[in-house]
Amino acid sequence: QNGVMSGLMQMLLLKVSAHITEQLGMAPGGEFREAFKEASKVPFCKFHLGDRPIPVTFKRAIAALSFWQKVKLGWGLCFLSDPISKDDVEKCKQKDLLEQMMAEMIGEFPDLHRTIVSERDIYLTYMLKQAAKQIELPRASENEPRRYIPAVVVGVVGMGHVPGIEKNWNSDLKIQEIMSVPPPSTSSKIFKFVLKATVFGLLGYGCYRIGHRTVQFVLSMPAAQSYLQRLTEVPQ
Repeated sequence: QNGVMSGLMQMLLLKVSAHITEQLGMAPGGEFREAFKEASKVPFCKFHLGDRPIPVTFKRAIAALSFWQKVKLGWGLCFLSDPISKDDVEKCKQKDLLEQMMAEMIGEFPDLHRTIVSERDIYLTYMLKQAAKQIELPRASENEPRRYIPAVVVGVVGMGHVPGIEKNWNSDLKIQEIMSVPPPSTSSKIFKFVLKATVFGLLGYGCYRIGHRTVQFVLSMPAAQSYLQRLTEVPQ
């Protein structure tokens, strides 16, 4: 449904998630599950998933990478086997180390960092600002002055998004551009066509070989040979 490259990338990232879960005994995204659990304890609390939809992020990330970058990223995710400990996770909470990891990601895959981190910083900031708007109190009549109360909002985000949210908070944000999915590139279309042609070609060849062998097997049976012999003996 999401396309070949996006589907493959999603499978690889699920593999990474499974690897982290196996190493740590807990799945990524636990902060969101914890937020949902805590929100259910607060009367009248509305729980809102404020991140950009995953299909949009995946498609924009795939479109931003060149063919070789996709191969390099896919290769790295396929053979991810480095051990991860809870101490490593605690180290990632240090601001300096986190900034160093982000810098390494920017240096190796700048376009991927832009779509997965920077654009989502903008989207998360926009959604938080929408949630934090003042709430207008109901009025008894049109002549009564408008009164507002501040909204109480608790935002739960990954540590890597905090600096971007702080940087974008006072900006006039528009999210229409980062919500659009760019059309597939020419190389992507060619790759998809070649992949489909290869799959259908192999299926066709397999059906031909199976059918050919089946016919040969049937014709080699004594009953079939006897039937064919009687047909040839029928007078014209």
